[in-house]
Amino acid sequence: MDLRYRACPLCEAICGLELRYQDGRLSAIRGDEADPFSRGHVCPKGNAILDLESDPDRLRQPMQRVDGKFVPISWDAALTLAGERLAAVQREHGDNAVAAYLGNPNVHHYGHTAYLPSVLRLLRSHNVFSASSVDQWPHQLVAYLMFGHQFLIPVPDIDHSDCILMLGANPIASNGSLMTAPGIDKRLKALCKRGRLIVIDPRRSETAQIASAYHAITPGSDALFLIELLRCLRRLGPARLDHYAGRLKGWNDAWRAIDNLPDLAVASATGIAMETIEAIAEQLWSAERPLVYGRLGVSTQAFGSLCQWLIQLINIQLGQLDQVGGVLPNQAAIPVTGPGTARGHYARWHSRVRGLAEFAGELPVAVLREEIETPGTGQVRALLTCAGNPVLSTPEGRALDRALAGLDFMVSIDIYINETTRHADLILPPASFLSQDHYDLIFNAFAVRHVSRLSAPVVAMAEGERADWQILDGLGAALAAAKQKAWNPLPPPRQLIAEGLARGSSGLGIDDLLAAPHGLDLGPLTPSLLGRLETASGQIECAPELLIADLQRLATQPAPRTGALAPGSLSLIGRRDLRNNNSWMHNAARLIKGKPRHQLLMHPDDLAARGIEDGGRVRVRSRVGQIETEVRATLDMKPGVVSLPHGFGHRIDGVQLARATTLAGASINDLTDAAELDAPSGNAAFCGTPVWVEAIAAATAPGIAH
Repeated sequence: MDLRYRACPLCEAICGLELRYQDGRLSAIRGDEADPFSRGHVCPKGNAILDLESDPDRLRQPMQRVDGKFVPISWDAALTLAGERLAAVQREHGDNAVAAYLGNPNVHHYGHTAYLPSVLRLLRSHNVFSASSVDQWPHQLVAYLMFGHQFLIPVPDIDHSDCILMLGANPIASNGSLMTAPGIDKRLKALCKRGRLIVIDPRRSETAQIASAYHAITPGSDALFLIELLRCLRRLGPARLDHYAGRLKGWNDAWRAIDNLPDLAVASATGIAMETIEAIAEQLWSAERPLVYGRLGVSTQAFGSLCQWLIQLINIQLGQLDQVGGVLPNQAAIPVTGPGTARGHYARWHSRVRGLAEFAGELPVAVLREEIETPGTGQVRALLTCAGNPVLSTPEGRALDRALAGLDFMVSIDIYINETTRHADLILPPASFLSQDHYDLIFNAFAVRHVSRLSAPVVAMAEGERADWQILDGLGAALAAAKQKAWNPLPPPRQLIAEGLARGSSGLGIDDLLAAPHGLDLGPLTPSLLGRLETASGQIECAPELLIADLQRLATQPAPRTGALAPGSLSLIGRRDLRNNNSWMHNAARLIKGKPRHQLLMHPDDLAARGIEDGGRVRVRSRVGQIETEVRATLDMKPGVVSLPHGFGHRIDGVQLARATTLAGASINDLTDAAELDAPSGNAAFCGTPVWVEAIAAATAPGIAH
């Protein structure tokens, strides 16, 4: 048995893996007991690497679509064709006529994270989009506005806190997410033993089920809850500001704007009684090391940026921003903040059709379809996608699917022919990640401890394959040649990683990482925010104008949008499962086995009111589309709220995913609305999408899940 070691690249936990090879073949995967961070923990996605490595549907060579069918093409011919066609579109229609979409897996692969920016700079297009704007843009925008850098995002110090209030987060299913924490279930259970975990969510999620307390909230009303919580904390005593020593700018201005808000009818709007909010405030105030954390559920709503701002104000009020046991940024071995990093910027340009502001060089992906379909100067006519599937992952997916069919040219860097890449003229598949050097640039920077690990190749790259970085470098060279521009290729990843370590303050070099195949634990998080602020004032900006202005929008429309709709509407939220948080994982046998996970979850009272039986098929309709799926009754849902998971809906002509296309289920993004956004950031606001549900088939599986 030959044992080799890597960090898992399939989720945010970056667990250490022990890969077992028998006669040169990968035969088993276990958690790496010697990894000082994950300590042997591994989730089902780690074991699914066995399926990924042997998947017959995985592309191993470039493919060109000819007369509607994909046929092999050589690497040199494919890259040359891609460069020439992209350059031709830009020569005829302008730089903005070529768009780029970057999917979530990009941040899991160093070869994408480090090498994509050079290609995007060469494109010079304003039409760059990513999965970030259906996920965490409110986090990044608030960090940029308050702290001066989009990645100065405070991380919950969950191992040292004694009271955590968690809103719209389900880390037991997501493995953290902007909070890299392998073995999160053990960490949260330890918290509950020494203190309290309070979960606020419309669904009694997997995390809520182990919490000390759970309270159901009306989707989209979290900002109102947070405002009232902040007011309750102030009534309990003066803000604990000693730590900030005059480094707070606009603190009184923020409070003045909050105090000027009219009565927001918080209890009726949120579904949480005032007595409950007061009790939560008292628990936070009396704790020694409390913190408040909000994740995807609060970011993907109409006031997502307000929510993230209010969360930081609460942590300041408690004296727990940049404090042990509170929330504090990680100072990573390879820095993602500071000189030479992507600090971010806002509104340097706007989308052509709707006039939405860019953030950090990207536009909200909710405008991609209209930029393709709307004629005129700057219309998107060609598209580069990299490890992304926006047809399943972004609002109004079916409409985007139709728009992609009308492009003049499309090239995708991907390993599958999926719902999006089936439209590509060229697909460029990277080699196995096991054959490439990898460093978790992003997830180390959001880890709950200071850690560092280089994952060296454990297998040789097959003949005729190319690594992620080689594909991007080759594409850049071909595009530069076609545009008659200079191209300076970046050196191989190991050299870039060494240069990144040299810029940091850890004292580590590349040889230190090579000598530690299981990774290094460099210690707990320590306060560093005040010394790293990148705002023009050098202070924490507590009252950013953009967010103060958005308070007025809240004042004029505080009630969740379902309140103004016709009777019978329900509020739709998404959900993640430990096995299926990304759509492409549905082609792995180890992840799709077991009980079905695609159903619409619905409270029994809502089923009864509509004459729908548990287990039956239902039609779910929103303003922009409709789907059909099965329904499952559960008391875990707040009445009036339904839940559908992300990533299903593979039964589309042309998709070549043999296992995934056998799965039942539909895409939640055939219902989500591209018109609904968080106004400051442009992030998609799909939490609380109004839907109508009706029966279309008899029940097949009675019973209520508890």
